[in-house]
Amino acid sequence: MTDVIRIEPLVEPPSVTVALPGSKSITNRALVVAALADGVSTLHGALFADDTDAMIGCLRALGIEIDVDEVEGTIRVHGCGGELPGRAATVNARQSGTTGRFLVPLVALGAAPVVVDGDPQLRARPMDDLVTALRSLGARVEALDHPGRLPLEVTGPLTGNHVTIAGDVSSQFATGLLLAGGTAGLSVSLTTDAVSRPYLDMTTRVMAEFGAEVSDGDGDTWHVGGGYRAVADYVVEPDASAASYFLAAAAVTGGRVRIEGLGRASMQGDVAFAEVLAAMGATVDAGAEWIEVRGAALRGIDVDLRHISDTAPTLAAVAALADGPTSVTGIGFVRGKESDRIAGPVRELQRCGVPAEATDDGFVVRPAGAPTAARIETYDDHRMAMAFALIGLVVPGIEILDPGCVAKTFPGYFAALDTLR
Repeated sequence: MTDVIRIEPLVEPPSVTVALPGSKSITNRALVVAALADGVSTLHGALFADDTDAMIGCLRALGIEIDVDEVEGTIRVHGCGGELPGRAATVNARQSGTTGRFLVPLVALGAAPVVVDGDPQLRARPMDDLVTALRSLGARVEALDHPGRLPLEVTGPLTGNHVTIAGDVSSQFATGLLLAGGTAGLSVSLTTDAVSRPYLDMTTRVMAEFGAEVSDGDGDTWHVGGGYRAVADYVVEPDASAASYFLAAAAVTGGRVRIEGLGRASMQGDVAFAEVLAAMGATVDAGAEWIEVRGAALRGIDVDLRHISDTAPTLAAVAALADGPTSVTGIGFVRGKESDRIAGPVRELQRCGVPAEATDDGFVVRPAGAPTAARIETYDDHRMAMAFALIGLVVPGIEILDPGCVAKTFPGYFAALDTLR
């Protein structure tokens, strides 16, 4: 893909059903529990992207046999029955936060030293809370560069059975502990309110579907254990975060977009983005396994996105095309994502001539007329590229720099966007 792509406005509003790739979040959770299960599991509809390829590569480096068939859309995982092969290794999580933060507790199940590393972008993301938690459980964790950052050398096994961790930095820390705890037996307690709480619910649901025992005490403590059983055929839902761009496209263009395989029965919290669009004036219909959005005149809203924070850049783009200001709160922690997802959207909206400002825990967008043509900086962040392409569906002259960064979670994004035409 070229270093820049121009998004041409739609000639007419879309009326389409869009097919989406599988959920990254579910795929990477399912890969971990299938790797720890007691037999062979086959994942259907899994995502094939950089983040999931990173997870597969790391698990293979640990000695887990995995067969991938992208043509058939399947991943076959030969589980280790809760006993890691025990080889010393260095694994590269690339830019994948789920891979890095899930693998650090996973490798602590074994006695062999394993170095977990990643690209510079991932090395910059905090790991302090997870390091402290694992040390409290008896694991030896050594930072090989900067304290509380990758690369980390981890040596198990885990000897404790209860751990506390903050919930307001990243849900991925607690998820990593829960996934490992499904084999080791562990109680995990949050010391602060959880951000992105639906991701923790997703974690425990996937664990239970692979046979782990999961009990939720008072809402802030989970007791997990019992080990994992292989699932012969496990179906991964379409990605709800990816769906947000296409539902938003319907909203901003006045068109109709329907997503199949994703609806009220989804385990993914980001399906709630449809409710945000409804609050802005779009018409939203949904069944157990489908969502449809029809666009209309949009109005600004005040909304807390702490539990669906991955949709914040999407909402920033939608807000630029709404009537009236939009205030987003509850997402101060997204400054530590792949990029600063508060400063970045604000800066790029301003580049498009849209008044916007950062706040302590979010941003405010104050549209004043139509956005103007601009070349959008994406900060090596897939969600920035995908979100700001939406403005180009209605505004001439929008160009996206480094469009290839979408390969992290949705390599076919721009081709899929063209199906709206």
